[in-house]
Amino acid sequence: MQHTRDLGRHDHVCWSYDDRADVGLRVAEFLLDGLERGQRVRYVAAGDAEALVDAVRSVDRIAVALADGAAEVASLDAVDPRGAVIDPEGQVRSYAKATDEALAAGYRGFRVAAEATALVRSQDQLTAFLHYEHLVDQYMADHPFSALCAYDRTRLSEQALEQLASVHPSTNLPGVGFRLHASARPGHSAELSGEVDMFNRDVLVQVLDRIRPPARGGQLVLDAAGLTFIDHRGLIGLDRYARGRDTTLVLRTAFPGASRIAHLLDLHGVRVEPVA
Repeated sequence: MQHTRDLGRHDHVCWSYDDRADVGLRVAEFLLDGLERGQRVRYVAAGDAEALVDAVRSVDRIAVALADGAAEVASLDAVDPRGAVIDPEGQVRSYAKATDEALAAGYRGFRVAAEATALVRSQDQLTAFLHYEHLVDQYMADHPFSALCAYDRTRLSEQALEQLASVHPSTNLPGVGFRLHASARPGHSAELSGEVDMFNRDVLVQVLDRIRPPARGGQLVLDAAGLTFIDHRGLIGLDRYARGRDTTLVLRTAFPGASRIAHLLDLHGVRVEPVA
């Protein structure tokens, strides 16, 4: 992934960076793309609000958008003091309200670019934020809201970055083996794609623990049509996860090995349903 333009209906991007000039370019690119689509846009970051406004005002077309209300700037310091743990449900409600207000004002939707590193520094922050990322991704699947989440990789661990990237449909972070995010298909708790192997199977269970996808009728149904590989230990990890929550994890996947492995292992917490 080289840019943040024209990403499609489900625009939810994780952008990791170590160069402020690069992330500034990607934020501007994302916001300008939103303005061209007729959306109201907002830039959110830690720091002095006036300094943040000055930082984006220099971008072509942003100054006009700031003046007419199509663009907004907000400081994290005002709503999330440093070290604060995000309220996942409350933050989703806040963005849902902003989306409704944008639509009522005649815009086609709402778009946010947020530099969110300050909200994921501690383990408690990361746990809450991963749950928020999944909840807001579910909201995006059915509403005209999109977001770019930027993270400074010089201030976060590789493990934290991998987990954050894995819960976004789009990311520039290389080596992310799987994606686990909201499914646009009715009746599914989440969508799982990519590969689950010896390098990331433990990460998958950790992410499931933190995002807490909702069970439906006693079942956690994963839309895994895009899953190209999962090994036996990955399935065993999913089985333990499901049994620990007294539920059945239904894996709907086209990967033929999953059904054979699950049958041989006689897993009671996982049911594999082949899909075309």
